[in-house]
Amino acid sequence: MKYNHSEVEKRWQKYWSSKNLFATNAQPKKKFYTLEMFAYPSGDLHLGHLKNYVIGDVYARFKRRTGYDVLHPVGWDAFGLPAENRAIQLGVHPEKSTLDNIKISADSFKLLGINCDWEREIITCLPDYYRWTQWMFLLLYKRGLAYRKQAYVNWCTGCQTVLANEQVTEGRCYRCDSSIQKRKLNQWFFKITDYAERLFTGLDKLDGWKENVKTIQRHWIGKSEGCDILFKIAEKDIIFSVFTTRPDTLYGVTFMSLAPEHPFIDDLIQDADNEQEVRTYIEKALARSDIERSEKEKDGVFLGYHAVNPATGEKIPLFVADYVLLEYGSGVVMGVPAHDQRDFEFAKKYNLPIRVVIDPPDAQLDPDTMTQAYVDPGIMVNSDRFNGMNSAEGIAAVTQHLAKTGLGGPSINYRLKDWLISRQRYWGAPIPIIYCSQCGSVPVPEKDLPVLLPQDITDFVPKGKSPLAAVESYINTTCPECGKPAKRDPDTMDTFVCSSWYFLRYPDPHNDRIFCAREAADTWLPIDQYIGGTSEHATGHLIYFRFLTKVLYDAGYISVDEPTRNLFNLGMLMKDGEKMSSSKGNLVPVRDFINKHGADVARLTILAAAPPERESEWTTEGVVGAERFMDRVYRLISENASVAASKVPSTYDHKQEALMIKIHQTIAKVTGDLDTFKFNTAIAALWELLNDLYTCTLHDEVFGFGIYTLIQLLSPFAPHLADELWSQVGGEGSLTNRTWPEYSDKYLKDKITTIVIQINGKVRSHLHIEGPATQQKIEELAYQDEKIKRHLAGKKTVKKIYVPEKLLNIVVR
Repeated sequence: MKYNHSEVEKRWQKYWSSKNLFATNAQPKKKFYTLEMFAYPSGDLHLGHLKNYVIGDVYARFKRRTGYDVLHPVGWDAFGLPAENRAIQLGVHPEKSTLDNIKISADSFKLLGINCDWEREIITCLPDYYRWTQWMFLLLYKRGLAYRKQAYVNWCTGCQTVLANEQVTEGRCYRCDSSIQKRKLNQWFFKITDYAERLFTGLDKLDGWKENVKTIQRHWIGKSEGCDILFKIAEKDIIFSVFTTRPDTLYGVTFMSLAPEHPFIDDLIQDADNEQEVRTYIEKALARSDIERSEKEKDGVFLGYHAVNPATGEKIPLFVADYVLLEYGSGVVMGVPAHDQRDFEFAKKYNLPIRVVIDPPDAQLDPDTMTQAYVDPGIMVNSDRFNGMNSAEGIAAVTQHLAKTGLGGPSINYRLKDWLISRQRYWGAPIPIIYCSQCGSVPVPEKDLPVLLPQDITDFVPKGKSPLAAVESYINTTCPECGKPAKRDPDTMDTFVCSSWYFLRYPDPHNDRIFCAREAADTWLPIDQYIGGTSEHATGHLIYFRFLTKVLYDAGYISVDEPTRNLFNLGMLMKDGEKMSSSKGNLVPVRDFINKHGADVARLTILAAAPPERESEWTTEGVVGAERFMDRVYRLISENASVAASKVPSTYDHKQEALMIKIHQTIAKVTGDLDTFKFNTAIAALWELLNDLYTCTLHDEVFGFGIYTLIQLLSPFAPHLADELWSQVGGEGSLTNRTWPEYSDKYLKDKITTIVIQINGKVRSHLHIEGPATQQKIEELAYQDEKIKRHLAGKKTVKKIYVPEKLLNIVVR
């Protein structure tokens, strides 16, 4: 009997849709909110993309069947660079290409049988969504968490827009891999640094997150406990602060270096004799990536000014140096060449003093003979009243002294910098700010939201500034406060702003009065299981959505300050050893594959390949194996549908006890594996049960219960086949909302059987056998028993008399 996947899958998908089986119960008794990171609709999804959603579908189906009222929504991260770049490639408007791609991608979801509540679908590029993205901006603005300033920013030479620090990887764009330059622009920032401590300490309560993801995020937030030290510029009335974790080296400072982007360099060099030399150096430094600046030979330019060491009163030269990065600390380095290798190399290059202030515990250092810096803790020397203290004591004592004298004090510094959200691109949520010559920056009134993107724009290709700046009908407006002519902000928001709050819209997606009513938020939040992404998301989306959650919590709109209890990251689906990509020609298109092999084969191939958190390889062998499994299941059950039995057999003989044990152990195994995302081993357990059922020669109630159970357990993984077989054995409707099968504990601990071993009718030993006690197994163990081996030595076995599960008598002569 041949399984017709095309006819079966279409029929069941139509049935699921007609019955609205995946709709959410708005008043759940036992809620479970499961969510996958939503998709970028920048093109048709391939099976590499869909691994995330297949895994989410399996998990949601399982939770639904185990008694939960499941919220499992779907949406599209439709704004931003991926979608806009795709539109530019096609030569069409981003709205058209994006919405067309969403339709294709949604069809791919449905072809794979992914169970989503489509009535809650959200699309971030539609006004009914980005109205609330703009509302989020205004909320942050009102709370002092959104501000505009002129700053050096990361400029992508390929995408022609600025990027946040989190979107730069080793000096290159995270999206197009183009080199990054530094440019000085007026941009909008979200003050995520106000939440640095809470973001850092909050990780401790996220027990359902993998430790490596939390470690990456902790490192990105970069909490350092140390000391702020105030330095004065000798020739100007300027005082600046330097953060250090090693105040015990203060007496060894012999120069200072500023990052090329430091904000007060312009004031220092204005009309200075070497102004042009400094500006040329800065221009060259900013053309390099942070990685290049860190790895190249250390160099700099003397600024013509001196700082005053607050410990010694000594004047020390002030440099601009490209190995100093504004993102770290305060963008100023106090040069301690004897105890920092970068400073050591810099001092050697420019013939600056090297002063030892920390000796190793068992030696004395001579700066004239040092070939590298001594960077470890030690004993303070040449440090006035602090001489003889070890580093730990010295750090505390110097910090306390600076605090008492008003020259510094204890401080906590964070590596995390404020989130730059301005983008010089068309396809994004417009920034809801108006600039008035009289009133300054004025927020758009909430009643006027959304600020709509103009749809008649024809030239949206980036050219170094926002295309919206050239659309006069959009950019020119009136001030909401004074009514005079004014201009809109020409930039749009980073698409990560859209995705930082999207999970809050699903509980109440059609509300036009607020982003989510408090009752709906209290009902569904937090997310119970968040699925998707890799560890790379730790410094992007996964920190942004934690930040927005805390802001909304503080503002009283929601009652949770963390978005999700549990996070499950995935490994990529590879083909031919590489990530699936159109440029590599190794894609597996969804529609073509399903037409040929079927949705359930695609699902099983993805799920059985490897643990989902690891990279897995898509192979022809995997497809063949999935098809073989499907065919064997279909053939076995179709040919024996009449004996399928839902009732647990109350009596059975010893021959069927082993199968009964296997059935219950498989239920327990698959249940546990589904709950912990061990889908590949769950499928392996189903294979084992299938094999046992195939070798069963007695098609009685136990066998019937076995095939009935196999159908039940198969349903999250291959839902079309399972529902088809369910109907063949007389089941009504779909398994979607049927109660998940239960196992009996008495079958989980393998039965211990005691077997008497006789030789010529005399008891010589006993065997205690765990699990099924077959004659073959008993004989093998008997001949390995030391007592039996002694009695059999030199004798020949004539025959064996076996009483099932009781006795084995070996007759010898």
